[in-house]
Amino acid sequence: MLCTMAKAEYTTLEAAGREIRLSSPSKIYFPEPGFTKLDLAEYYLRVADETVNHLRERPTTLKRWRDGITGDFFFQKRVPEKRPEWLQTATVSFPSGRSATELVPNDAAHLIWAVNLSNIDWNPWPVRRADLDHPDELRIDLDPTPGVPWDDIRQVALAVDELLTEMNLRGYPKTSGSRGIHVNVRIEPEWSFTEVRRAALALAREIERRMPGKATSKWWKEERVGVFLDYNQNARDRTVASAYSVRPVPDAKVSTPLHWHEVADVEPEALRLDTVPDRVAKLGDPAADMDANAGRLDALLDLARRDEEEGLGDAPWPPHFAKQAGEPKRVQPSKARSDT
Repeated sequence: MLCTMAKAEYTTLEAAGREIRLSSPSKIYFPEPGFTKLDLAEYYLRVADETVNHLRERPTTLKRWRDGITGDFFFQKRVPEKRPEWLQTATVSFPSGRSATELVPNDAAHLIWAVNLSNIDWNPWPVRRADLDHPDELRIDLDPTPGVPWDDIRQVALAVDELLTEMNLRGYPKTSGSRGIHVNVRIEPEWSFTEVRRAALALAREIERRMPGKATSKWWKEERVGVFLDYNQNARDRTVASAYSVRPVPDAKVSTPLHWHEVADVEPEALRLDTVPDRVAKLGDPAADMDANAGRLDALLDLARRDEEEGLGDAPWPPHFAKQAGEPKRVQPSKARSDT
């Protein structure tokens, strides 16, 4: 139920049985199509069940755009001290040793509360708050280098599906809402972040072998050719936009789950804030059954072991992580100097 106050610049929205105040509802967030803050909130109300299904029980970082997508943004890992008593949270720890109490968006009221703080997309951890040290999601982020044709990204995604099937895993593809494709895999929460990242690295290297010139596992941009499979998205505290997130891009594209038969022809420009709710109403969520299809990483970790036995050690970690055992020099190859 929508209730607009006559003089004040705010609107009250009903979400999950709560009345949530939305300030500045007419503020333009996406200038090209003219979408407002209220349009964003109403989008999330229309796809609330599907959005929450991919966020439930997950610590989630807010990404706040106070002046819409043309302004500056900042990541907010800690929920404000002054917050509703019903707001659900989880306290996570980072590689630095610091910790933060983050939002756990478990219903539509949480979504609208965060939109009121100018959050546009959702960036959840791959863990549930009952076990913050063992991911239940392997994330495969296909990030194209400049100039890569969209069809190459789709073909790499289909190769990922083939490999996952060989590894007895089920992948769920979605457009990133930006330049690439994500493939998420539900896994049993039995492995550490380090082991899940190791499995992701093995997968990236195998796809690189199968698609030379089109796919790469190389961390340094100067070495990349084609589509980069960003294995480091599985390192602790790294997050990616979740399913049904509106992305802060000019046409308000949405990170949209797909059936595998859609991947070969999907055009992300057709999946936007103004089109995805009708798609969901008609087709449902292709990733709705993810939780029922948790798999194991044994086969991918066997692949990682074979790589290591053949001389492939670890690959570079993100710069804010401490130097890891077996990690190569953390410097661009073109700037590396020979050991003395």
